[in-house]
Amino acid sequence: MTDMHPSRFLDRASPPHIATLILLAGISALAMNIFLPSLPGMAAYFDTEYRVLQLSVALYLGVNAALQIVMGPISDRFGRRPLILGGLAIFLIATLGCIFATSTLMFLTFRMFQATVVVAMVLSRAVVRDMVPEDQAASMIGYVTMGMAVVPMIGPTIGGALDQMFGWQASFWALFLLGAMVTWLAWRDLGETAPQSGQTLRQQIADYPELLSSPRFWGYAMATALSSGAFFAYLGGAPFVGDRVFGLDPAVLGLYFGAPAVGYMVGSFISGRFSMRLGVNRMVLWGSLINTIGIAVNLGLFYAGFGTPLTFFGLMTLMGLGNGMVIPNATAGALSVRPHLAGTASGLSGALMIGGGAALSALAGLLLTPGSGAYPLLWIMLTTALAGIAAIALVIWRERHLTLP
Repeated sequence: MTDMHPSRFLDRASPPHIATLILLAGISALAMNIFLPSLPGMAAYFDTEYRVLQLSVALYLGVNAALQIVMGPISDRFGRRPLILGGLAIFLIATLGCIFATSTLMFLTFRMFQATVVVAMVLSRAVVRDMVPEDQAASMIGYVTMGMAVVPMIGPTIGGALDQMFGWQASFWALFLLGAMVTWLAWRDLGETAPQSGQTLRQQIADYPELLSSPRFWGYAMATALSSGAFFAYLGGAPFVGDRVFGLDPAVLGLYFGAPAVGYMVGSFISGRFSMRLGVNRMVLWGSLINTIGIAVNLGLFYAGFGTPLTFFGLMTLMGLGNGMVIPNATAGALSVRPHLAGTASGLSGALMIGGGAALSALAGLLLTPGSGAYPLLWIMLTTALAGIAAIALVIWRERHLTLP
């Protein structure tokens, strides 16, 4: 829509209500992590190694990244609504496939198809940018992700409890039921927001170089990818650390595992409250610094011999806090480089973030061994966090350099 009317809940002739955007992003986040406390038990169920089942995270993220490369220009051409509804429908079928899988290969295959739910998260951001300008988009994305953070915060806790009571399949049944509810809500409430485009799909894809040649787009996209890379490495390695290093049972691991989401919720609230006043660059820089400091202190405590479940998971709240400040603001910045390509920019930046996350998640699973402790995971996280600082620092330096008289 080029002329935005006020949102009317459950009226798809108007732009979607913010509650719908929160839930769309939330179901995508929940699908990523609700079952993680069950991974050790699932490895035993399928009679395979943990690192093989851990691929359910890396493969899921890899397919996420690949989908985002194409879904951006497709949504710019055909609209946000049909892609979101189609992705949710495939997600529901794939979730049933995961539940009834009889082998590791079958489970991993359906798990990859589950990744289509990423359209809900990525295009909900594009919908926000369709509706409001850059600084306001950063605030609105911040509020959306603040609400979204509640879901992954409680997801592993619920998943661990469901596993203990009913087995690992219970988490996927919860995903199916909640996914069905969100699909109905999107059908009723999601009004189309994409500006009308006279371009063909081939012309839309041909616009990629316009973004790829923009240093500002790359700076924001890499700041998002590198800062969030620490979180994706955590997704891949923290279940192993909780189970093998600290000996936590699934319910307790699920409770600890949600610590970053507490920080993410606070960081997203800060973004929603202060982005318009302070600007996206400053928010991204401060968030990147907080992310790095939390991880560095965590690693230092392990080297000093004071690493415990409480310090390891507790300090991850600072990682979540930093990411809650970085992701909404850097995303709004990336989507505002070429506003008429908001869907394409969302897809490209999301692909960089999720693709890098898949690699880091797999790397964490590969390097963690019974004798390694948490050190490989924390070093991976610290390295990517430091690189995230460098990315946004270059954006800030370049903008100051270009404005010099």
